[in-house]
Amino acid sequence: MGVVRGLLLSLVILALSGCTGIFRGPDSLSGPTPAVMPPIVSDRFLLSSDDQRVVGELQVIEAQYDDTFVDIARAYNLGFDELVEANPGVDPWLPGEGTQIVLPTRFVLPDAEREGIVINIASKRLFFFPEPDEDGVRAVITHPIGIGREGAATPTGVTTVTSKGRDPVWYPPASIRREYAAEGNPLPAKVMPGPDNPLGRHVLVLGMPSYLIHGTNKPAGVGMRVSHGCVRLFPENIEALFNLAPVGVKVTIVNEPYSLSWDDGQLLLEAHAPLADDERDWTELLNEKVSDMIAANELGAVDWQRVADVREAAFGVPLPILVSAPGVAEVLLDATRVNNLVAHVPADKAH
Repeated sequence: MGVVRGLLLSLVILALSGCTGIFRGPDSLSGPTPAVMPPIVSDRFLLSSDDQRVVGELQVIEAQYDDTFVDIARAYNLGFDELVEANPGVDPWLPGEGTQIVLPTRFVLPDAEREGIVINIASKRLFFFPEPDEDGVRAVITHPIGIGREGAATPTGVTTVTSKGRDPVWYPPASIRREYAAEGNPLPAKVMPGPDNPLGRHVLVLGMPSYLIHGTNKPAGVGMRVSHGCVRLFPENIEALFNLAPVGVKVTIVNEPYSLSWDDGQLLLEAHAPLADDERDWTELLNEKVSDMIAANELGAVDWQRVADVREAAFGVPLPILVSAPGVAEVLLDATRVNNLVAHVPADKAH
């Protein structure tokens, strides 16, 4: 663990440790623990203005004995990697009963036109901007995604949904059939709909040849780099998107590991680790982006050491980076503690 990530972990422990109490305010860790609240909706947000770029709220749950990050991700519309980023040092396969888990359900919207589907492969998240309602109110719907693995990266660019289908038949390319055969798991030339079809039950065909947005028969992989370039969603999320996104809708795919926005007088930085095959100099690019944001809206001085720390930690949560801004521990202490919705099948009823 790097120095900064270790420091971040110590701040998380300070903010969330059971021995110091949880959510007792930034200035005092004494006093009664507030009541646990119902979870805040984390997949659909109304936009109060055309320039709003920060949506959602940070939440925290207390893990149950048999919870895993796979379980928690599915229950809260999050991806596996998002939970790993936001909870450094926590075992994703056995967090442990009573462990406080940060839910990174606050987002900086990608720097892209708000039209149709916008995908940020760096954050492994999809954003859909429906047409305004009859009163002109706009909303954004967001879901975690699985993306192309290293060597089979999901491409960036602008395209459209050219067609949609239910219960698709999968015709695996020759390269994928060779890969599966080499692993001792040969594929047929045609995979019919059903539990063995990796496309799931719904598919959006993109104008980029051979690339799809689809469901999956392995939802545990949503939020990770697991595909051969296509974009995967949880079955319930692709079904909702399938019903909402029309054929012809615009699809914009960006690779934006660092997202910036002003919010309530604070400059926020949401940092994700750049993908392994992203060779851009993000230290320089990020510093340029921060400088441009300050030049356009001089509301405070930037704490450049904090910028570097947030970038290196890649916590995946919007954090303030001005000199006078609250620290990570204070941000976590201000998060809303919510009910754990993860449901487990009792052992005597499991099959």
